[in-house]
Amino acid sequence: MGHEASLFTQFLNHLFHIHLHDNVVMGSVAFTIGFIIFIVLSKSPELIPDPVQLVYEGVIKSIEAMLEDNIGKEGKEFLPFVTALAIYIFLSNVLGLIPGFSSATANLNSTAALAVIVFIYYNYIGFKKHGIKYIKHFMGPVWWLAPLMFPIEIISHLARPFSLAIRLFANMFGDHSVFLVFLGLIPFFLPLPFIALGLFVCFIQTLIFVMLTIVYLAGAVAEEH
Repeated sequence: MGHEASLFTQFLNHLFHIHLHDNVVMGSVAFTIGFIIFIVLSKSPELIPDPVQLVYEGVIKSIEAMLEDNIGKEGKEFLPFVTALAIYIFLSNVLGLIPGFSSATANLNSTAALAVIVFIYYNYIGFKKHGIKYIKHFMGPVWWLAPLMFPIEIISHLARPFSLAIRLFANMFGDHSVFLVFLGLIPFFLPLPFIALGLFVCFIQTLIFVMLTIVYLAGAVAEEH
């Protein structure tokens, strides 16, 4: 579900005489770009950082601060997962602003996969930290409310991946659809205001997804009282 195949995917399909799904191709491109950036910047960090390194370090420090604010010092444990998630989503979002490419996150299959990964991860962390006592998180504040609260909490948690997936997909699909319309109307000039707006939307949607992930992790590791 999403846009028709990008020109880049169509080129690959024609070149190799195969049928590749656009969201898989674009997701792979985003992953490859992120991996290359990580390898290059982690191998030889400059004493006087260049702009790219400054942005990269700023992203890591910002996510680290959000984790500490919401979880505490132990939040650093989740820094690699959340950072990788943020970089992948942002790069996937931004690819849709480049002519000839599209965004994997404008496809519901991709956003659903990301949401399921987050759902599995934070529940895994909850069981890892608390063991079977993690179930108490679904029982409510007092034991006699447990029969009522347990099904409500289960439904609430199951709704989280749906909410994450649909929110990211709908916003990126809508944003890139509008961008493509204006790009078609102004074929010889870059619609700079719409590029700036598109970048802003890409950033905001990444931030929302990351913040919700951190909130879910914070709830999973919190002690029950």
